[in-house]
Amino acid sequence: MTVPGYEDDLALATRLADAADAITTARFRALDLAVERKPDRTPVTDADTAVEDAIRSVLAEARPDDAVLGEERGGSAATGRAWVLDPIDGTKNFLRGVPVWATLIALVSDGDPVVGMISAPLLGRRWWAASGSGAFSSDSAGTRRLSVSGVSSLSDAYLSTTDLNSWTEYHSREKYLDLVDACWETRAFGDFWHHVLVAEGALDVAAECIVNPWDVAAAQVIVTEAGGRFSDLDGAGRYDNGSALSTNGRLHDEVLRILKR
Repeated sequence: MTVPGYEDDLALATRLADAADAITTARFRALDLAVERKPDRTPVTDADTAVEDAIRSVLAEARPDDAVLGEERGGSAATGRAWVLDPIDGTKNFLRGVPVWATLIALVSDGDPVVGMISAPLLGRRWWAASGSGAFSSDSAGTRRLSVSGVSSLSDAYLSTTDLNSWTEYHSREKYLDLVDACWETRAFGDFWHHVLVAEGALDVAAECIVNPWDVAAAQVIVTEAGGRFSDLDGAGRYDNGSALSTNGRLHDEVLRILKR
């Protein structure tokens, strides 16, 4: 399908995802996988750095004037056009042999995500979107357009977070449990997975009290183009404010009210 204004950028994002998938699938469950700890004690593998380096190499040739912000090599996305990269979102899953991880690629223009690509090769799934052109996913059954759910009451809502313990440290465990009590069912799908499930309409709310920009830049444009709403936990529509809330839109304000400290 065509994407007015972003055809070339989305095609490039697809090319970047292909390059990432070739590396990650080859290194998944590799016996010689090298693992280090970053200063924040989160793990990084040789696959993480290899993916980011490969993407940066392609971007240096294809988009030499664009900035790059990546989880492993840093950078900035403050102004102009910038590619925001998470080479492996779900590194802990990757390390443990759990197939739920993905490469996240976003193009940000003057602070707003305009193209998002999420590729989860072990799930056989991709999700993508471009500003003003809708959100889509592909799997073995083909390609389909995404749309959020029509659930209008929290008592019927399906909720997910990443890690309950993080709410104690970064926000409020009690507030999150208030949200749990208000919802029909809860899970902890975590990372990219619950945001794209909101975009698909399988979940209604995904809340995270601590994120980095590369964790959710791609998710923001996919969720919003699917008809949902994305913000930080204070309601600002930003991917880079340190927290994230994806909903079907109908429930957003009520969730913000419950989580307000």
